[in-house]
Amino acid sequence: MSFDNWKEKIQAFQTIDVRHLQGNFFEGLKKKAEALEIGEGLHIIQTFEPHPLYAVMEGLGYEHHTEQQREAEFHVYFCRTEKKDGGENAPFKPLALLNYPMIDEKLGQIAVDFWETTWQSEKRVLPYETRLLLSLTNAVGAGRMRQAARELVKAYIHGVESAALDDVFELLAWNQGIGFFSSEIGPSPLFQAYKLIKTGEKQGKPREEICTALREKFGEKNSDMKVLN
Repeated sequence: MSFDNWKEKIQAFQTIDVRHLQGNFFEGLKKKAEALEIGEGLHIIQTFEPHPLYAVMEGLGYEHHTEQQREAEFHVYFCRTEKKDGGENAPFKPLALLNYPMIDEKLGQIAVDFWETTWQSEKRVLPYETRLLLSLTNAVGAGRMRQAARELVKAYIHGVESAALDDVFELLAWNQGIGFFSSEIGPSPLFQAYKLIKTGEKQGKPREEICTALREKFGEKNSDMKVLN
């Protein structure tokens, strides 16, 4: 479907203005979206184009149409065209970007634009999977093990073979040193996710079963991994 197929319905959509809201509005918004029927929708008003919501709503079976009416006023119409269970096949959506407007609305726009440029731009040359592995190693170097674990899970779910992960960890041991690897990387969620993959493959489990286990153990429901409180 396209916007032309449901644009006559938008006047009946519930309007939710999230500009200037303090705190995490995302969970309440998602619950409203989960409760709607096919053909129903939401009208979201935000100070920046809310790219983080697109993947979430698409996972629930929504299409969207966005209009910018002023410099810092975006109107996004979401219409439910089918029912899905939440889009767990698209792990770790960029929900952390929703935190920035609480600090400053302009900063929120900058953060979203920066993410769009670095991760969504068609100008990027390196394959997405390679960029995930580079982001993983950069996160380890900065001591951000939670981010590194999220990147590893995304990489594996997007098709990176465990043999490539072996190479990554070998290089981490070389570049970070045995002591750092033993005390910081070994006990981390990053290495736990890696061990889950290697153990599952050794036991002959199908890749999709391993991916499901990764989503369950290292997904947004895990308080040690999620980026929104």
